[in-house]
Amino acid sequence: MLKVTNLQTVYNDVIVAIKGVSLEVPEGSIVTLLGANGTGKTTLLRSISGVLKSMKAEIEEGSITFLGQQVIGKDPDEIVRLGLCQVPEGRRIFADLTVAENLRLGAYLRHDRAGIRADLRNVLDLFPPLAPRLSLRAGFLSGGEQQMLAIGRALMARPRLLMLDEPSLGLAPILVEEIFARLRRLNTELGLTILLIEQNANLALKLASYGYIMENGRVVLDGPSQKLLANEDVKEFYLGLTETAQRRSYAEVKHYKRRKRWLS
Repeated sequence: MLKVTNLQTVYNDVIVAIKGVSLEVPEGSIVTLLGANGTGKTTLLRSISGVLKSMKAEIEEGSITFLGQQVIGKDPDEIVRLGLCQVPEGRRIFADLTVAENLRLGAYLRHDRAGIRADLRNVLDLFPPLAPRLSLRAGFLSGGEQQMLAIGRALMARPRLLMLDEPSLGLAPILVEEIFARLRRLNTELGLTILLIEQNANLALKLASYGYIMENGRVVLDGPSQKLLANEDVKEFYLGLTETAQRRSYAEVKHYKRRKRWLS
């Protein structure tokens, strides 16, 4: 469904944030993109979504095709119309608007009123805590409810591929489990394709069927999720597990030396 080939993205004509990245997201799958902060994951999503211009960045090389169409050069609204939507990091809800207004804005490009009403009911069925809060200003929602709203707003555009940037950020573990359960339901029951950026590598790999790991703007490792979960390097550097299955703090491993085969 989505294919990124040899992509290179540059900020301010100087900083190369994405360096020859290639990845694929098959239709009906969940694919996760892992890596530490500053490795280029968010820039990759912005490149796909067509919002680089506002970030003073541009794609210098490579291609991005969605459903066989080249999306580089298209405006963000055109990309949304194709069926590709992003839930940004930090949720980015409209805090001064009501929950209902936020959801209706997700359907801004649509004109099928009956379909919009039906999708609103579906979103409220998926995220029941939002139903009694439709008239409440979105800024008064809890962090978990705001994340539900951000996902629901994107669903109102009827995406065929949903991209999520750190949906677990700042949420309590029980809320993270709830959000991920909803994502699994969207994929299994509705067949929604998902590209997920997530720092909770263990949870992301258990949800996804395939994963990519980025370091310094490059993909350094990829494979089926179960294979990555069993990989000793992934266990140590991303799951916090040593060979004896004891958890280590990030402070203990952050200055590691990458094994040569990762960069080969």
